[in-house]
Amino acid sequence: MIIRKKFRFEGAHIVRNCTSQRCRENIHGHSYEVEVFLKSDHLDNGFMVMDFVLLNHVAEFIHSFDHAFTLWDNEAPEVKDSIYRINARVAEIPVSPSAEGYALLFFFVMDRIISTAKLVNGEQNVKLHAVRVHETQSGYAESSAEDLAMVQFSMSDILFNEGITKEWKDKSWWNLIAKVNNQ
Repeated sequence: MIIRKKFRFEGAHIVRNCTSQRCRENIHGHSYEVEVFLKSDHLDNGFMVMDFVLLNHVAEFIHSFDHAFTLWDNEAPEVKDSIYRINARVAEIPVSPSAEGYALLFFFVMDRIISTAKLVNGEQNVKLHAVRVHETQSGYAESSAEDLAMVQFSMSDILFNEGITKEWKDKSWWNLIAKVNNQ
């Protein structure tokens, strides 16, 4: 059985090296929707795959991008310096912040979050099935486990500045998932 939970965030970026001149040369933003699909061959004691309340760290992770500038770590140093200087919330990631880049990164991190979730009600074999990132109302990118073969990065390649991390209710989840070795 597959279940889905939807999240939203508002974010800004530049998508370098893309075809569209407007996107590759200008800071711009989107109202993103992120759909998280979970799969299991078992139902818990409440006849659920997993109670969505167990996704609180997924919500915190996605919220980290809300009203933030997402910066590709391959950006020019002078641009990086400027972005960090003028923005209170910056997420620096190892992929270009396209919908595809977000989908890959989000799958990578959420898979770790879900694999470390404390299961308390008989949940079994709960796996992240897919992550779908809507950048616009008419377009999205979807990533699953096999898509991670397209990229090579680790948790240490994902950086959130203090403007983001100071808002985390509990910082231990990030340290916990950083230790997971399921690449």
